[in-house]
Amino acid sequence: MSAPMPRKIVFSRFYPKRETLCFAAILLGLGGLATLALPPLHGLPVLLLSFGLLGHILNTTQSWKRAAWTGALFGFGFYAAGLYWLVHAVLIRADEFWWFVPFPSLGCALILAPTVATPAALSTLLPAGIRRLSAFAALWTLFDMGRSFIFSGFTWNALGSCLAIPGPVGQLLIQPAAWVGEDGLTLGLVALALLCGTTMLEQTPLARWISRTLNPGHMPYLCLPHLRRRVLMCSGAGLLAWGMAAGLRLYTVQPTGEPGPIAVIVQGNVPETEKIGRQSPRDIFMRYLGLTAQGVQAAQALQTTQRKPGEHFRPIVFLWPETSFPGYDLIQNSPRARQAIMEWAVGADAGIIGALRMDDSGHYRNSVVALAPDGAIEAVYDKARLVPFGEYQPPFIPLQIVPQGGMAAGPGPQTWHLADVPAVGPLICYEVIFSGDVVNAQDRPRWLANVTNDAWFGNSAGPRQHLSSVRLRAVEEGLPIARAANTGISVAYDGMGRMLDHLGWGRPGVLSVALPAPLPPTLFGRLGQSIPLALCLMLLGLACIPYPRRP
Repeated sequence: MSAPMPRKIVFSRFYPKRETLCFAAILLGLGGLATLALPPLHGLPVLLLSFGLLGHILNTTQSWKRAAWTGALFGFGFYAAGLYWLVHAVLIRADEFWWFVPFPSLGCALILAPTVATPAALSTLLPAGIRRLSAFAALWTLFDMGRSFIFSGFTWNALGSCLAIPGPVGQLLIQPAAWVGEDGLTLGLVALALLCGTTMLEQTPLARWISRTLNPGHMPYLCLPHLRRRVLMCSGAGLLAWGMAAGLRLYTVQPTGEPGPIAVIVQGNVPETEKIGRQSPRDIFMRYLGLTAQGVQAAQALQTTQRKPGEHFRPIVFLWPETSFPGYDLIQNSPRARQAIMEWAVGADAGIIGALRMDDSGHYRNSVVALAPDGAIEAVYDKARLVPFGEYQPPFIPLQIVPQGGMAAGPGPQTWHLADVPAVGPLICYEVIFSGDVVNAQDRPRWLANVTNDAWFGNSAGPRQHLSSVRLRAVEEGLPIARAANTGISVAYDGMGRMLDHLGWGRPGVLSVALPAPLPPTLFGRLGQSIPLALCLMLLGLACIPYPRRP
């Protein structure tokens, strides 16, 4: 009879070593730390630490399996912390879905972690050093872009949004989005953080402990003087070129053509619990009517003060947020209600109102309708990008989470040509986060109208991250954008991403903003996602080219 295995050996098969637990905790923490760079904090220096140590671990790792786990843990920490605000939507209906509270952020993190694990594993096909880190930056961005195709798409928390800092600094940093898009910004930011961060951290005690544990006797890859100088000099030159090109665009590109309309942006500030419970629907409706009348009067005053000699009066368009008030059938089925809206908005040339509707097949649609001055429905746009697990239920989910299985999706970006109103591209809520997919390329609008309802996510980072996406879409397309949000933040941006006016979170009110003319079509507006795709493939190609090592 063979002797029994020692207890220590038996238990070591099931319980990880202390170093493994430390690594797991470090990687989860680094991923969570990186989210401090996202809106609204914009703590960009943390990327040097988080991605610097991640890059050092990838450089030290010889096994693709260990690299995959490294990326998975970092990605899980990043998405779990960055999407914490999703829990707010469940808490609104906690009496019904209390059991689902842990799943939104942790479940999404589990689904999205492979989008970091796979690039980490693939990067080990290249030698450690600049080539491996460059390949990882390119692959991170490619898989980030690929999130547009997961379910109905989930591109939230793209690192390029970190650069949309409020004020003039962010204004300068985001201008290259007009050429390379948000994903191009992500590529540049990840590459910079990886290379510079790894270079600066390789000689720290923590990095040395990682090296000794993972690969005893290994030599740091970027601490050699000539490589350190090369990385830092190239990074500095890249940042200088970035700033110069952005400044040149800010001061040379000018709007063209007729100015946009005067947008009356209504923010009713209706808590989601009131709409779900259908509490005081008449009071909510009257609140919107009163704010609209107030905003249209202010817009008429702007018509006079901003009119140039010989110029026509600028049209007035008011915007109500997504699912503005309880009762989907009021806008769809009540001509009298539509007439009442336009009677309170006398002087407006059109109204753009977010409302649920039911199509001829009996399916609900999240829609926005355009009302003519007489109350007739002039145009209807149905939301094309539905929120996974909120408006759209993936077919593999066995439990009924979304009521009636979810909504039906529309065909995609459209341009409305309303009477006496410059051509407008309507966007509903979540659709505005999809870089390169917000405008009808064959019929470019002159401005964008975004209606949304961020009340689901509370006074958290979620609405601020959503707002940064709105700003980036304005820069990418060179189009002014007016955004009406139920509880905030309602805002108007010009084609450079400069804020024209805003109404903060949790305040009822109305904005009357004269939108400027659009900018000429941007390079990204013409070519779209093919630009960041080409940049990623080019960087991958360069990383795969072998170069002689110095003796």
